[in-house]
Amino acid sequence: MTKILSEQAEYPDQQELTAAKRRGAYEAWHQVLAQRPADVIGEVADSGLRGRGGAGFPTGRKWRFLQFDAERPPYLLCNADESEPGTFKDHWLLERDPHRVIEGILIAAYAIQAREAFLYIRGEYASLLPGIGRALEEARAEGLIGPNVLSSDYSLDIIVVVGAGAYICGEETGLMESLEGKRAYPRVRPPFPAVRGFNGRPTVVNNVETLANLPWIIHHGAEAFRAVGTSDSPGTKLVSLSGCISRPGVYEIPMGYPLQQLLEQEGGGPLPDRSFKAVIPGGTSVPVLTAEEIEGVTIDFESMRQAGTLLGSGGMIVFDDSVSMPPMLRAISHFYATESCGECTPCREGTGWMAAIVDRLLDGRSQIDDLDRLLRIGNNIEGRTICGLGDAAVQPVRSFVSKFRQEFEALLHESSISNAPDWQTHGHGPRTARHGSVADEIVRSEPVAGRPTYRW
Repeated sequence: MTKILSEQAEYPDQQELTAAKRRGAYEAWHQVLAQRPADVIGEVADSGLRGRGGAGFPTGRKWRFLQFDAERPPYLLCNADESEPGTFKDHWLLERDPHRVIEGILIAAYAIQAREAFLYIRGEYASLLPGIGRALEEARAEGLIGPNVLSSDYSLDIIVVVGAGAYICGEETGLMESLEGKRAYPRVRPPFPAVRGFNGRPTVVNNVETLANLPWIIHHGAEAFRAVGTSDSPGTKLVSLSGCISRPGVYEIPMGYPLQQLLEQEGGGPLPDRSFKAVIPGGTSVPVLTAEEIEGVTIDFESMRQAGTLLGSGGMIVFDDSVSMPPMLRAISHFYATESCGECTPCREGTGWMAAIVDRLLDGRSQIDDLDRLLRIGNNIEGRTICGLGDAAVQPVRSFVSKFRQEFEALLHESSISNAPDWQTHGHGPRTARHGSVADEIVRSEPVAGRPTYRW
C-alpha cells in the first residue's frame, strides 16, 4: 500500500532535521517558493485533498474562499486540538514526524500568503512541546522559517499556542476565540472565517493530518495523489484503532479500504475467544455500526455516509461481545454534557438531560418511557445549535438506543418503576439542570484570560 503520511514516521531519528532532510523533508518547500501561490492552490485543488479533521471539505476550495487583502494578510491556523474521543493520529504525527507537519504549515501559509501561522495544541498534548520546539528551532536555524525564507521575499513566523483542554476548541471558531484570549464560544456564521476570522482577518483553519499531506502532493503531483484512494475521496487516511482489538494503534490505509479487512488483518481481529459486536468508525460523535453493518463498508466519506454513519476523524473504537452498551453510552453522554460550552440552550440543557436519563437507567431508577424520552430530547437538540457539539452528542445516543435497544430495555425491566409523573420527583431535568448541573457550572465559570504562547 502507498504510504503518504507514515512513510518516514517509523524511523526513530525522524524528529531530527538532518535525518528528515536526508529522507526528503523540505524539498517540496523549496519547490513551492519557486511557484506562484495561485499555482500551489491549484495543485492542491486538483489533488482532491479533503479535510481530515472530520468534515471532509475540499482543501483547495476552502483556500479559494479566502478574501485576499494585501493590507490585511490572512492567518493560517493549524488545528492540533485533537479532542475527539478515540482519536490520536495527530498526536502520532506531531510526535514522530514534526518536520512533515511544519512543512505542511509552510506550504499552506505560502499558498494563502499568510505572514503568521499558529499551531494550536490541546492542553493534554503539552508533552509534545519539547519535540515540536526543537523541530522549529532547527527549521529556523536553517532559514526555513522566519524573515526572507531561504533568501526569498517571503517571510513567515510560526507560533505555538497551548489550549486549556476543551473539546469545543476543536471547532474552528471556538479555536479562534480561544486564540484571541477569550472563552471558547463558537461564533455565529456568517461571517465565515475566510472573510472575518482570527483578529478580524481572513483565516484558514486546517487539521494537522490535512496539512501533513501537502509535501507529498507538491513533490509527487496532484495526479499521483488522485491515483491513491477513490475518485471522490483521494489519498490515504490515518485511523486510530482502539478498544477491543488485538493490535490497537495508528494505521495508514488508502481511502476505500474495507473496514472489515482493517479490523481483521491490520488490527489482528478480536481479542481471544471474543467476537466483534460494534465499532464507532469516526470518534464518539458519529453513529455506531453493528458487526453485521460493518460488512461491505469501506473507509471513505461516501461509503460511511451510505452506511448511516460518518468517517469523521477516523477514531475507530471497537466493542466485542463482552461489552455492555449502556455503560458505554453513560461515559459518552457525560463527556458531551461536561464539554458543552453552555452557549446554546438546547445543547446546554439537553446534553445534561440525556446524561441524567442514562444515569438513572443504569442506577435502577428509570421510568418506562425513558428510552423514547432520550430520543425526543435528541431530536430537539439536533440542528438547533451554533456548532456541531449538540449534534455530536445526539448521534451516539440515537444509534446506541436504536441498535441495542434490548440491552436498554433490560435495564427498564430490572428497575423498580415509580409512578412519578415528571422530572422534578427524580431530581433531573429542566429545573435542576439550571441549579447545580455540570452544564450550569460551565456557564457560570469565569472566562479564561489568555493562553500560554510559545515562540521558537
